[in-house]
Amino acid sequence: MKCHMVANMRVFALFVLFVFSAPLLAMQVDLELTDLDGRTFKLSDYRGKWVVLNYWATWCPPCLEEIPELVHFHENHKDDDAVVIGIDMEMLQLEVLKEFVDDYFMTYPVVPLVAGMPAFDNVENFPTTYLIDPNGVAVVKHVGPVTVDAIEKFIKDYVPEKSASRD
Repeated sequence: MKCHMVANMRVFALFVLFVFSAPLLAMQVDLELTDLDGRTFKLSDYRGKWVVLNYWATWCPPCLEEIPELVHFHENHKDDDAVVIGIDMEMLQLEVLKEFVDDYFMTYPVVPLVAGMPAFDNVENFPTTYLIDPNGVAVVKHVGPVTVDAIEKFIKDYVPEKSASRD
């Protein structure tokens, strides 16, 4: 019973962090990224969908903890209303990162860090997750692991800021 209460409190705390972080961002973003298969794409390619942009590292225990949550969210939403994109913040050899992604059954696009990679914000801690709304506006930044429930609840309850720029 105690463990269940702790888990519920953790989900609630993550949701509260998402909700109270929302006004801190509200900027339109677009990045050009290249995934592990060499496919180049832009965040704007996903306009009309939510983008869960997750900065992580293979050595980071909270990052590893949230991978199944991100996979679950991506699989449930990728064909309809949202996608997950993972950006590995290490300079790993491509084959090492590909093997890691396979071992963890990461079905969402993973982008390896490369020198000169563009960024729209300063990421100092892992994991760091941004939610980008269907108009391409970064509406929330969350540092720490995320859950499917917290992401889905935020998206369901989200009301866009009237002042956010939408190009």
